Amino acid sequence: MMKSNEKFEELLNVMRTLRGENGCDWDKAQTHESLKPYVIEEAYELVEAIDEKDNIKIKEELGDILLQVIFHTIIAEENKEFTTEEVIDYLIKKLIRRHPHVFGNSEGYSYAQWEKIKAEEKGEETYSRIGKLNKALPALSLARRVQENAAAVGFDWVEIIDVIDKVREEIGELKEAKNQSEVEEEFGDLLFALVNLGRFLNIDPEVSLRKATEKFIRRFNQMEKKIKKEGKEFERMDLKELDTYWNIVKKEEK
Repeated sequence: MMKSNEKFEELLNVMRTLRGENGCDWDKAQTHESLKPYVIEEAYELVEAIDEKDNIKIKEELGDILLQVIFHTIIAEENKEFTTEEVIDYLIKKLIRRHPHVFGNSEGYSYAQWEKIKAEEKGEETYSRIGKLNKALPALSLARRVQENAAAVGFDWVEIIDVIDKVREEIGELKEAKNQSEVEEEFGDLLFALVNLGRFLNIDPEVSLRKATEKFIRRFNQMEKKIKKEGKEFERMDLKELDTYWNIVKKEEK
């Protein structure tokens, strides 16, 4: 059996062949920019596999994410930007540097120390206590990250009932909004409060909302099939009739 370093080298050589003169036209045409959507797509597919607790799929999707990493490093090597070895070396040094409580003399992990080290690495002043955030994250994920970071420095609710009360408060403020601008602001506050509630319930809001959306799609499709099977036309039915079918589908699903 090959050792892991030999397998890794084999993977690099496979990608170099695919990008080579006699390789695959699609692979040869790719750039850092063209591959961006695939990085995001593969990350979500891994999340789905983890949610399904499917180890075979998790293994496959981890491979697909590794492919994206190797793809980018091979492109960088071709462009003489950096090498795969440099990427790995940089990662190793960063992991050691950011864990002085493991590899150095620091006593225990602290979020503040983590952010201080990150700032020093980039030659910047220490970030805000909620950290330097990636604003390209999906909004729900960004909200959760902000809340987690604030909680790490002690700015957090103590009891979940307080979070629930905050959700109720935001619903009340949304009801009282007087114009579209206020409605948008209060709706955002409500979403932020719900993300906080999800955090207290140990629920990822991005994953939870995705599941709810997928459930709606599944039930809607079943409703359409039932209506068609009975020889009725969806567009000719009123909301009350549609709601009856919706409730039948929900009952059957449970």
